[in-house]
Amino acid sequence: VQLQASGGGLVQAGDSLRLSCVASGLAYYMGWFRQAPGKEREFIATMSWRGDKKRYAEFVKGRFTISRDNVDNTVYLQMNNLTPGDTAVYYCVAETSGNYVLATRADWYDVWSQGTQVTVSS
Repeated sequence: VQLQASGGGLVQAGDSLRLSCVASGLAYYMGWFRQAPGKEREFIATMSWRGDKKRYAEFVKGRFTISRDNVDNTVYLQMNNLTPGDTAVYYCVAETSGNYVLATRADWYDVWSQGTQVTVSS
């Protein structure tokens, strides 16, 4: 499986962005992480292939929504009401073994996309 993430950019506080991630194959779980300068990678959200199970980080607080289109093998992260604290490089991830259910640890995902930069100005 290979992942191609896109959709990052420069926006103002309060704006919205939708990130996309196209997968070349199937994965049991797909999700999103982010990494801000000087910080560790941070879990954002994950969901099952069928879309019936989802898990979010506490900081999301209803602002972000993960979804997927199985026809196009694409996972999305809709981000609303962005703040400067959301500035980071965002990564799409996939778990292809099925052993780690809705994992929040970065090292439990075996496939990572290239990063897409999200910058939120105040």
